[in-house]
Amino acid sequence: MSERGKISRREFGVLTGGAFAAAAFSEACGVASEGSVANDGRIGARPQTKIKTTAAGERTLALGTARDAILHLPPTVPDTPMPLLVLLHGAGGSGERMLRRLGSAPDEAGLAVLSPDSRGATWDVIASRGDFGSDVTFLNKALEKVFAMVAVDPARLAIGGFSDGATYALSLGLINGDLFPRIIAFSPGFVVDGAAHGRPQCFVSHGTADGVLPIERCSRRIVPALRQRGHDVTYREFTGGHELPPAIVTEAMAWLTAK
Repeated sequence: MSERGKISRREFGVLTGGAFAAAAFSEACGVASEGSVANDGRIGARPQTKIKTTAAGERTLALGTARDAILHLPPTVPDTPMPLLVLLHGAGGSGERMLRRLGSAPDEAGLAVLSPDSRGATWDVIASRGDFGSDVTFLNKALEKVFAMVAVDPARLAIGGFSDGATYALSLGLINGDLFPRIIAFSPGFVVDGAAHGRPQCFVSHGTADGVLPIERCSRRIVPALRQRGHDVTYREFTGGHELPPAIVTEAMAWLTAK
């Protein structure tokens, strides 16, 4: 998508009625991120060709920080390039806990999952209310390492998350739509400004009784705005609160792995 087609933070701030998770900001305000450097949110890492998958099982990436990232592969690793989901946790969470929330769905769908920890209690641009920075730098480093170990299908590469992680996944995914052709947003709050690239497909879900990020001020405004800008959006509302129902997770994994 062109610069003219970008989604502005101001616009989405109005659309979502300022529906930010209060807990996210209160936890993040006292946390200093590691090596925070403002940037435009662009990720340079790209899947490599002629790579044979050498990773197996589950491992931390050992990137030399207190908060790291987990790479999880299904029990049976195919000989062909496989789908990969970059999975982002909510405020105060971790990559490991977020990965566990998906249960066996990724393995059943046959996809790899990279689940990083944010540098602080939540993701950089949400904590700072303005700048992408150290989380983008770390994510680029993590992806470079994964792309050297895993043969990834570029057409089935997604960034996704829950709550603050969904907000961050939508924001980074639109900025990096030329890397992530698919975005999964479980209960997002808003979208952060950035120059859009590509036109990724989106899967969005939200509970009708969400008391943390109310659906009327969040997904019911975000989804029409995305569609207005030409994005193909699969949208699922469910009876429930700020949560991840197994049926929604299973559908999202099937959506990601479909060719």
